[in-house]
Amino acid sequence: MRDRDCVDFLQWALPRLGMRWPGFRKVRRQVCKRIATRVTELGLPGLTAYRAHLDRNPGEWHVLDAMTCITISRFYRDRGAFAALEGDVLPALAVRARGRGRATLRAWSAGCASGEEPYTLALVWDLAVGPRFPDLELMILATDLDPAVLRRAHEACYRQSSLKELPGKWRTAFEPMDSLQKLRRHHRLNVEIRHHDIRQGAPNGQFDLILCRNLVFTYFEHELQGSVGAQLVQAMRPGGALMIGAHEEIPGAVRGLEPWPDARGVFRRVQPI
Repeated sequence: MRDRDCVDFLQWALPRLGMRWPGFRKVRRQVCKRIATRVTELGLPGLTAYRAHLDRNPGEWHVLDAMTCITISRFYRDRGAFAALEGDVLPALAVRARGRGRATLRAWSAGCASGEEPYTLALVWDLAVGPRFPDLELMILATDLDPAVLRRAHEACYRQSSLKELPGKWRTAFEPMDSLQKLRRHHRLNVEIRHHDIRQGAPNGQFDLILCRNLVFTYFEHELQGSVGAQLVQAMRPGGALMIGAHEEIPGAVRGLEPWPDARGVFRRVQPI
């Protein structure tokens, strides 16, 4: 499959899925490879025939939608983000929760891929922030749409290259497992992994912290960004924090948020909305 042909196909298909082409431009090869495999599986001669197949078989759009999931992930991805969580955001949320007599903080990693993000958050809490708040527990819900990456998240086994950005002193949180590194069990106990489509609304309950990085505000078209963004705000406790990707922006249609001071990509839910 030629790159130009795949680009033309994606520019035609993505808007029909509520997605935007600019978000996929740099990562398109991952999606194009899956589409090429699917075309071969169906015994079709090329993308023109696949378009016709989509027209004749509406259910195939669900298959194509699943193929657009981007699964780029690693531990401590964007160190500035996790430095902000460690140094300011999580301690502030912990002080707020403790002042209200709560014993638990709730966090949601939306689009968790194979688990590197929620497990990094668990390490930040377990090894850096949590010891300062022994009366508090951090519970993390990690969700994704792709069953394959969720299986890897459950296994919690990673190549050494996935850990290269972690602070060196945190490497002891892993134990060798054949040629991989497995996150030790006690760092996984408070991480629940669940299949979930963020376009269908937020999970039940309210969260003190939501990580929604490099997903909604990169790949979704603008109207969908607005509706999903509003749902994210409603899923946050007043005073809670939303972290998005370093190069993403919150659309103007999403109300009830203000920038978290000195923390790039972090927003606080204000009162009242």
